[in-house]
Amino acid sequence: MTGDSATILHADLDAFYAAVEQRDDPRLRGRPVIVGGGVVLAASYEAKAFGVRTAMGSAQARRLCPGAVVVRPRIDAYVEASRAVFAVFDDTTPLVEGLSIDEAFLDVGGLRRVAGPPVGIAERLRRAVREQVGLAITVGVARTKFLAKVASGVAKPDGLLVVEPGAELAFLHPLPVERLWGVGRVTAAKLRDRGITTVGEVAALPEPVLVSMLGPASGRHLHALAHNRDPRPVQVGRRRRSVGSQHALGRPTAVAGHQREAVDAVLVSLVDRVTGRLRAAGRVGRTVVLRLRFDDFSRITRSHTLPRATDRTDAVLHTARSLLDGAQPLIRARGLTLVGIAVANLDDDDAVQQVLPLDRRQGTGGALDAALDDVRSRFGSTAVTRAVLLGRDDHISVPLLPD
Repeated sequence: MTGDSATILHADLDAFYAAVEQRDDPRLRGRPVIVGGGVVLAASYEAKAFGVRTAMGSAQARRLCPGAVVVRPRIDAYVEASRAVFAVFDDTTPLVEGLSIDEAFLDVGGLRRVAGPPVGIAERLRRAVREQVGLAITVGVARTKFLAKVASGVAKPDGLLVVEPGAELAFLHPLPVERLWGVGRVTAAKLRDRGITTVGEVAALPEPVLVSMLGPASGRHLHALAHNRDPRPVQVGRRRRSVGSQHALGRPTAVAGHQREAVDAVLVSLVDRVTGRLRAAGRVGRTVVLRLRFDDFSRITRSHTLPRATDRTDAVLHTARSLLDGAQPLIRARGLTLVGIAVANLDDDDAVQQVLPLDRRQGTGGALDAALDDVRSRFGSTAVTRAVLLGRDDHISVPLLPD
C-alpha cells in the first residue's frame, strides 16, 4: 500500500470529446452526440445509452442511434480544454501523474493540514473543473492507484466515490472481473469459462492456480490486484517508455478490394506520426511494435528490435512493413479492424541512429524527416503530408500527453 489512508485521487473527465462539443454548442446538450467520421472517436452518454462505443464504425453507430448528431473532431479545442483541466490539477497538488489527455492521478496525502481531508479536496476539484472549464469530471479516492481508478469507473458519470481502507475488499470483491487492470476480452473469457466472474472469486484462487491459467506475469498481477496490492506511488514527470499511435479501420468491408494498399497508407501515416513525436521529444527507440485487431475481436502483437536506436521514419516504416507482411494470412482470414504502431526501448536522442537500406517507397531518410519537421513546426501539422496519403482519410491524430 502507498499509505494508511485514502489519499490518491483518480480524476477522469466524462465523455471528454463529446462533452467539449456539448459545452461549446448549446444545441447539442442533452442530445446523443458522436464525434468522428468513419469511426467513432467518442460518444456522449446519451449516445452510449443506445450502445454506441468508441472505435465502432460510424455506420453501425448510426443504426444503433439514428437520432445522433455526428460532429467532426476539433482537436485544438480538446487540447485547450485539457490544458485548462490540468491547470486545476496543478493548483490542487504538485503531485500529478497524467495518464492521458483527460485523466490523471493526484496524491493529496500531504495537504490535510492546509487543504483538509481528501474528500473535501476532491469535491473542490470537481467544482473548480465545472466552474472554470465547464466540464463534468468524476473522481475516485482510495489508498492505491488501482482502486482509485476502479472507484472513478464505478462512480461515472459526474460522480465522487471514496473507498476507505476498512471497506476496500468489501467494495472490490463483488465487482466483475473486467474491473481488474489487464483483464480484457480474452482474459475475461478464460476466467468466465472456468466460472470465475467476480474479483472476489479471483482473490479466492491461490496465486499458482492463476499463474497456471493465465501465465506468470498476468497471474501474479491479477492475484495482487484482487487483494488491492498496488505499491506504485504517483509519479510526477514520468517519461514514456514507448511512443505509439493507432487507427481504427471500422468494419473490414470498408477497405474490401484494396485492403492491402489502404492498410499500408494507414501504416505510413502512423509511422510518420510516431517518429515525428520521437524527434520532437528528443527520443529514439530500438523496438518496433505492430498491433492488429481483427473482426472477431482477437488481437496480435508483433515486434522487432533493431541493432541500434532510431527516430528515422524510413527505418521504422521498413520494419513495420515487414511485420505487417508477416501478418497477411491472418488479415485475409479474419479481417482487419485496427492497426497500431509503437516504438519502445526508448533512449535520449544522442544514441547512434540506425540506418537501414531503403527502397524507392521509403523516401530519402533523415533529410526528408528534417524537412517535414521544419515545415510542420512553422506552419502546422497539416501543412504538408506524404504523397501516399493524398486523397485518403485524414487519419485524425488523437491528442496525447507530452512525450
